[in-house]
Amino acid sequence: MRSINKAIILAAGKGKRMGGLTSELPKPMLRVNNKPVLEHIVRNLAAAGVKSLLVITGYKAEVIEKYFDDGGPWNCSIRYTRQTTQDGTGKVVELGIDFAGDDPFLLVYGDILVEPRTYVELIKNFINKEKASGIVMVKLEEDVAMGAVMLFDEQFRLKDLIEKPTLEQLKKLQADRRFKRWYNAGLYAFTPSLFSYVKTLKKSVRGEYELTDAIRALAKETRSVYGVEIKGYWIDVRDPELLAQAQSVVRSPS
Repeated sequence: MRSINKAIILAAGKGKRMGGLTSELPKPMLRVNNKPVLEHIVRNLAAAGVKSLLVITGYKAEVIEKYFDDGGPWNCSIRYTRQTTQDGTGKVVELGIDFAGDDPFLLVYGDILVEPRTYVELIKNFINKEKASGIVMVKLEEDVAMGAVMLFDEQFRLKDLIEKPTLEQLKKLQADRRFKRWYNAGLYAFTPSLFSYVKTLKKSVRGEYELTDAIRALAKETRSVYGVEIKGYWIDVRDPELLAQAQSVVRSPS
């Protein structure tokens, strides 16, 4: 039976929509219930049995690296690598190739907060689907125009996805009564096969190397990427309003 003991955390961005809140701190270090967002993530991963972490830093990298150090106080091992060129979520994932090696891994964003059980569900689904090359977690009825809408078949297998769909694209999708607004939640489990698709990425129409393009290619070629719905809370801490909302929703880990 396969298992997962590694996670790559993407924590390189500044968080431009946070305004002055990130003038001195990277967004993952903004506090929710007196703990940095990233600390909630690290604690919950460790509690789920994922003890080997790679944190990809960038903006104000030293703040994150000094705070977490080697991960000892959180009962895990933390390594770091820095993204020096901000060219999209696709290329930044490539920085984790050596860390992952031949092992499966979780891939999570450093500004997304979920219940601790969500990581357990992600790992369980990856283990139970022994031939899956990836698991993508999704949330129903979110504003898919802010991210990617995920399209699944009857087995909850990923058929396609559309990054930041236009109003015209959404209207076309909604003409099918079976269509559901599955939003890409930014939590994944992958085998190292993902890196083959990351390496061949081309820039999107938005001028970036986008991770979702690699996931789309992996799903279409292997037909072995599956979705899992997040049942509990899910907060993308992308602006001050959502940061404020998180204070009353997110439970502080012990």
